[in-house]
Formats: sequence, C-alpha cells, structure tokens
Amino acid sequence: MKIRESGMPDQGVWEGFFTPEAVLRALGLTRAAGDVVDFGCGYGTFTLPAARITPGTVHALDVEPAMVERTLARARAAGLTNVVGRVRDFVEHGTGLPDGSAGYAMLFNILHFERPEVLLREAFRVLAPGGRLGILHWNPDPSTPRGPPMEIRPRPKECAAWAQDAGFRMLPPGIVDLPPYHYGMALERPADGEIAPQAEEEARYIPEG
Repeated sequence: MKIRESGMPDQGVWEGFFTPEAVLRALGLTRAAGDVVDFGCGYGTFTLPAARITPGTVHALDVEPAMVERTLARARAAGLTNVVGRVRDFVEHGTGLPDGSAGYAMLFNILHFERPEVLLREAFRVLAPGGRLGILHWNPDPSTPRGPPMEIRPRPKECAAWAQDAGFRMLPPGIVDLPPYHYGMALERPADGEIAPQAEEEARYIPEG
C-alpha cells in the first residue's frame, strides 16, 4: 500500500532538500544504535548515511521495487556492505523483522499516512527497549517546495502526541528545526516495565507550532 501523496521528484532534486547525516545525528542516531530500520527508503537518501554511522545492519524497506533496487545499487557503489533491502508493504504486513531486533527506526516524511498509529506501533515493536525513533517531516508551511497538502500535513505536536500514544518517550531537546524545510524529533522506547510519561508531562520539550 502506497502512502498517500508519496510521489518522489528526481533524485537530485529530492536530495537537495536535506543534509542527511546532520539530520540523523540531530535525531539521535549514533554508532551504538546497532541495527536500523528505514521505513520507506526511497532513493536511499538516509539509508546510506545511516549505514556509514552504524556498523549494524540497515534494513531499507519500500513498497516500490525500483526504490529498493536503486538504494542497493548505491550502497554497492559506495562500498557499504551493511545495507539489506527488501520490497515490503510494511503498512499492510509490517516489517517482517523480529520483536525488539533494532536499535533505531526512521519514520521520515511518512506520518501523513491516514493511520500513523500503524507505523508507530510497528516501529515500537521492532525496537529494543532503549531503542530510538527518529521522526522527520515537512514544516507546516505552504511555501515549502514539496510536501503533502497542508490539510494532511502533520504538525509537530501531532506527531509528538501520536508517538507518545504509541508508547514512546520524547527525548530532549524535543522538537527541533531542521532547515531549510523540515522539523524532527527523537523518541525512545522505554525499558521493559517502565511506563512512558503522558504527553502533558512532556510539554516542556514541545514548543508551540
């Protein structure tokens, strides 16, 4: 199942919108993360930088075979041996990865899906306790050069609330600006037996907007 409004421009145009390694580091990806799951890898824009940061396996998942093939070809050309690509409808069938098997998950430009809780619950499931989730999305600004229509484009507080409802805990500094066109946040799956704070308890980390 394709995410609504998920069309991609040419690779060069798309990758001009981001500084991927800086984004990943700002959203909590470190060498200690271990395995990483990229929900909707596209051209591999974030898959390849993630594979350079972590020595673990980076699982590049996409419903489009051409996107997975492109990502794997780029990984081979870059000499990256820790990228595993899979054509997968993770909306309908999940990632197929074992429970608690990853240390980091990416939900980038994807939470305008009609049922964001489905993706967030799957990310929670595949992450080990203490694992981190990075969320990235287009700013709620109609002047951005791309992005879904404003009526379905999620606001920062919405993404934060959805993630916390799924059981994640917001990590400081909370919602961050990722210029020129995006915002993001890093969250954590609490340790087993630990209850994530309610969204209102995290308000000090969530700025207006």
